[in-house]
Amino acid sequence: MHVELTESWRIGPVEVPTRLVLAPMAGVSVQAFRRQGRRFGAGLVCSEMVSCAGLHHHNERTLGYLRIAPDERPLAVQIFGSEPAVMAEAAQMVEAAGADIVDINFGCPVRKVTKTGAGATLLDEPAQAERIVAAVAAAVSVPVTVKMRRGLEDGSRACLEVGPRLVAAGAQALTLHPRSARQMYTGEADHRLTAELVERVDVPVIASGDIGSRARAQAVLATTGASAVMVGRAAQGNPWALREILAGEQGEPEREEVVAELVLFARETVRELGERRASGFLKKFYGWYLGRGRFPKQFKQELLVLDDVEEIERRLLAAAPGAADLVAELEAEHAVDEDVLLELPISIYGGG
Repeated sequence: MHVELTESWRIGPVEVPTRLVLAPMAGVSVQAFRRQGRRFGAGLVCSEMVSCAGLHHHNERTLGYLRIAPDERPLAVQIFGSEPAVMAEAAQMVEAAGADIVDINFGCPVRKVTKTGAGATLLDEPAQAERIVAAVAAAVSVPVTVKMRRGLEDGSRACLEVGPRLVAAGAQALTLHPRSARQMYTGEADHRLTAELVERVDVPVIASGDIGSRARAQAVLATTGASAVMVGRAAQGNPWALREILAGEQGEPEREEVVAELVLFARETVRELGERRASGFLKKFYGWYLGRGRFPKQFKQELLVLDDVEEIERRLLAAAPGAADLVAELEAEHAVDEDVLLELPISIYGGG
């Protein structure tokens, strides 16, 4: 079966313009990353996972994850937790902030999440997972989706048991990353499980895991019957990968384009997080953007020891002088509209 990646599809009433989904990634999927993903062709973008307990307690930093700009929609905000009532309350806050979809995380393998009974742990607690989805679906009017792994242990097929139960509870789409929680990101994603899940449910399934090229995306869609593919690590500091997957555009970007995208990303991240938080957050992105043979290793190392984002920008623009005009063009074309926000603490508005 051939699926054209540029075709639109739906999750409940939400129309998604392409079959490419930008994954929710902790410490990565800030608003600047999501807006960039939409510009490069992602039909749906996702926030990093948001703690329902943090929302419940009105934690200032957690509330900051609910910044939503109109041009990043359709947007799914992902929440995690283990208590149905608290998850339902968090989902209502997410809907009020303007998200198009509430996504529930049943896939995170990180110990600090699983030890609380959240994330991938819930694949071994299908009744509780079902209660969470039912509570969230009853609490909001937007579609509810779930992202999950195959199970906790290698060889697990828990997703095939749990998936249909989550759909019966109200999930309108499922994302499957067919690695176990124990695997983390080692080995290969077994998309034979994705194909089996597609056969067992009557809602869209998004295939996640090892999608790094157009050929791979097309092969996974063709062999699994999934409705869309989710791209994660391949797009870190490399939005051009999304364009290649979606439209087959080959070739490395020019140095000026790389610097322009990085400078714009850094400026938007400072606006969102504030100078102090952005300084540390951005360090991993310098390596991602400037790697792949695009810039000398020594230049990347020089940037990593600097904490002043403005100084880093000056050095980037000095290394690729033509990038300044590109940045100006991007900022003029993609100006940040007023965010849709909850009644957040005043420092959130200032990015602090």
